[in-house]
Amino acid sequence: MTESDNRQKQSKDAFVIYKQNVEKLFNGVKQSVPQYHQAITNVQQEYLQAYENLTNSVFEFQKDAAKQSGLPTSVPEAAIRAMDEVTGEIAKASSINNQIILATIDATQQNIKTFNDNAKSFASLNRDILKSWISAFNLRMN
Repeated sequence: MTESDNRQKQSKDAFVIYKQNVEKLFNGVKQSVPQYHQAITNVQQEYLQAYENLTNSVFEFQKDAAKQSGLPTSVPEAAIRAMDEVTGEIAKASSINNQIILATIDATQQNIKTFNDNAKSFASLNRDILKSWISAFNLRMN
């Protein structure tokens, strides 16, 4: 006997069938989320590694080219300080950017939790209103 046959024998109520199908869909999505997370993490790590390898390869090529061509590679002290300062400022900006992104993600998660709580409260309120209306109409009809 198939799952559909079992479901038909258990209930023909539209809301029961609807709820079962929605739960099945959400369970499928919930099972795939960790796989998506892992796949995205793997792609990010692979991209970072590829970019680092590319940067190092270009650096080594330029170093070898300068050495073989006899170009001078010494840098004045003022330029070294300027490069160090710029690198430090870029690192600070990146750190601040990461903090903003993480705070935004956290705020978004909190907003979704609040929405979920409000949706539950709204459904409960609507259920109470419906009960009140039904009881009021039942009293008038009797």
